[in-house]
Amino acid sequence: MTTIDTASHAASSDAGVGRALSTVAAWATTSDHKRLGRLLIVMGLLALLAISLIGGLLGFERIDATSTVLNANSITQLFALNRVGLAFFVVVPIMLGLAVAVVPLQLGARSLAFPRTASAGFWAWLFGMTLVIISIAANGGPGGGAPKFVALFIASYGVMLAGLVAIAVSVATSVLTTRAPGMNMRRVPLFSWSALVSALGLLLVLPVAIGAVIYLYLSYRYNKVPFGGNTGVLQWLGFSLSQPTTFLYVLPAIGFAAEIIPVTARRRMPMRTVVLAGLALVGVAALGGVTQSEQILPWAGKGLNLDQFGTKFADLLNYAFFMALPVLGVLLVLLIGPLAFKGSRPKITSPFLFGFFGLGMILVGMLGALVNGVTDLGLRGTVFEEGVYTYICYGAVLAGMGATAYWGPKLWGRRLPENKLIGLALLGTLATVLSSLPYFIAGFADQPAGSITFDYSGPQNLWNVLVTVGHVAMLVTVFSFLGVAVGGFRRGQVAGDDPWDAQTLEWATSSPAPVNNFADVHSVTSAEPLLDLKPTGGNS
Repeated sequence: MTTIDTASHAASSDAGVGRALSTVAAWATTSDHKRLGRLLIVMGLLALLAISLIGGLLGFERIDATSTVLNANSITQLFALNRVGLAFFVVVPIMLGLAVAVVPLQLGARSLAFPRTASAGFWAWLFGMTLVIISIAANGGPGGGAPKFVALFIASYGVMLAGLVAIAVSVATSVLTTRAPGMNMRRVPLFSWSALVSALGLLLVLPVAIGAVIYLYLSYRYNKVPFGGNTGVLQWLGFSLSQPTTFLYVLPAIGFAAEIIPVTARRRMPMRTVVLAGLALVGVAALGGVTQSEQILPWAGKGLNLDQFGTKFADLLNYAFFMALPVLGVLLVLLIGPLAFKGSRPKITSPFLFGFFGLGMILVGMLGALVNGVTDLGLRGTVFEEGVYTYICYGAVLAGMGATAYWGPKLWGRRLPENKLIGLALLGTLATVLSSLPYFIAGFADQPAGSITFDYSGPQNLWNVLVTVGHVAMLVTVFSFLGVAVGGFRRGQVAGDDPWDAQTLEWATSSPAPVNNFADVHSVTSAEPLLDLKPTGGNS
């Protein structure tokens, strides 16, 4: 005969439920920047699973316009969701999430500035993003036929942007006001510097976009004519989803690539102030976004008299300021970074590969943006610009996954398996190339953007097949990365306090970092404070 003590089991069950509810409540109300950062990163990666799937479906739909899988009435809204989602569901949240999680640690601070503001910003972003998805699903996105849900799309878009603004305020304020003693702006770590420039840029661009949202909402509710009704929504918000504004969104990814170079080379970064200036140059893209206009370079005309020469020179100067200066900033990072490897014995890691390939993809996209803006080439309105956008956004995602693997030990206390991550870095790079490069070619063949119907000479089906495969490969990459991360950060190798032999303050505290980050306030005497404490001083 067996006796079962139901009372004790019930008590145990109740205790388990209580612990689960307590954990959920702790995460929902947290002001710990490390938890907030992880929430943003994870939600951004989960959103990318859906966005890459939509990209694959749209590519598949373009293979054969006579055979449709998607509802024809939803095509316009799915294109809009894909574009909005890549920027504001994925790239900006992941980049801000990394900044929220890591910047206070790099600065030697015990918390994020305005942590409750950042927490409120996260929930506002998540709530707005959810409503954007619901409104599009209910036929209310750009071009949608349900007026109430079109209005909901516009309003929720503004809520989503407001949440991101709140997070950017916390990041920028942290870098400006919570640095350790002795850490002047020239000694701020490269990633934190890029996060500051990006956050300040977001504080310039996103409020302008929110102002446009307010005008759009009022116009749609009470007039519908001045701003084009349901079909004009993204036309007025397009500046926030095109180049050069997207350069600003991916700036922290560039900063991570710069950060990982000296760690991999096991040397101090040479000409560091020039690298800081290069990252700042990328921030010039914010001024292009504030103008709310497309940056183009018209160059047609037979011959040039003196007056025409002056006009052309002015056009070229304007175009170079908004478009070429950010590219120059990235090139400075790429030109100076390799100098750190001279005479060193580098240790190549998966975070370095993710960062290196991600930076390469971003640079290709930025160079493509320069070409796309030359009106005489006839690329505007074609899928060439879609290729540019995908190169930049997917490149940032690659760097974001590398940054998660790099700083993960400090956030979770465990390391991810290097062999699996190296394969994913290569697969993600291949996915980015396949989903972007064919549209560079198809753009010169005049395949239109945002449409599934077209006809041009050449292997048009091949380009769209390759793009579809690329988006599916990115879906597999992100899904696999999440699987590796869940397993590795729960049961992987326990990380030491400084598993990468790094140079900055976040590695001077325990892994995982405690709630208040540091037991003691550190004084800084150089840009590599942790390296100063090591026997070799970074000269080996």
